[in-house]
Amino acid sequence: MTVPSIPLNDGTSIPQLGFGTFQVPPEDTEKVVTAALEAGYRHIDTAQMYGNEAEVGAAIAASGIPRDELYVTTKLNNNSHATDDVRRTFDESLAKLGLDHVDLFLIHWPLPTRYDGDYVSTWEAMLALREDGRLRSAGVSNFQPAHLERIVEATGTAPVVNQIEVHPFFANEAARSGSAAVDARVEAWAPIAQGKVLDDPTIAKVAEETGKSASQVTLRWHLQRGDIVFPKTMSAERAAQNFDVFDFELSADQMATIDGLDQGAEGRIGPDPDTMDWIPD
Repeated sequence: MTVPSIPLNDGTSIPQLGFGTFQVPPEDTEKVVTAALEAGYRHIDTAQMYGNEAEVGAAIAASGIPRDELYVTTKLNNNSHATDDVRRTFDESLAKLGLDHVDLFLIHWPLPTRYDGDYVSTWEAMLALREDGRLRSAGVSNFQPAHLERIVEATGTAPVVNQIEVHPFFANEAARSGSAAVDARVEAWAPIAQGKVLDDPTIAKVAEETGKSASQVTLRWHLQRGDIVFPKTMSAERAAQNFDVFDFELSADQMATIDGLDQGAEGRIGPDPDTMDWIPD
């Protein structure tokens, strides 16, 4: 099964469907990622904050899949926004992953109330990483429209993606529109609302109409909207099921029905990027 590739603003492209590793314990990561790779996933999303980069790398190494067939993302930890820390921790991530390059590196959170509000120099350091070929693309995560506008105005370079919380209960349209305005593609984290879609009667009805699961229907909704998604599951069976979303389409009415579940800010699961200021010890 061929996963569509989404073109990015730096001339590269990214598989639209991938596999996420948020909250996958390190001791389980190699097994879980191995199952995802066996199911057909070739886009893996991890982060320094997740503490499982080494295990992701071990699964990749054991898979025997050629490096040029894989797309690997990791993210900068909140305690490493200083310019020197960006390069140091990127080097550490490469070593843990066991790779000679990373396809995409993201600023995990803007942290506008930390580092004297300076996420511009962090973005400049991210861009500098591309110079020696060990980083293919630089992006951001959880950036609001004002954050995006500021880094683009300061550097003239937009991120290739903005990874933000998006799901049927929180469409996050302001951040999606702000991303589109600077030609950054939207990656949707928590695409199935951390499982909440599984209990929603509206999505259950669409699932019944299509003969698919609630998770498959929700992922299909994202794909038809143009989002890049990387659902996480500890189950090999569900990983395979989540990958099987390219043999059906939702009708315009079904898309509109799911659109109608948006609760605005009340539907948000994660922190507000304007106030999120957590830095790990």
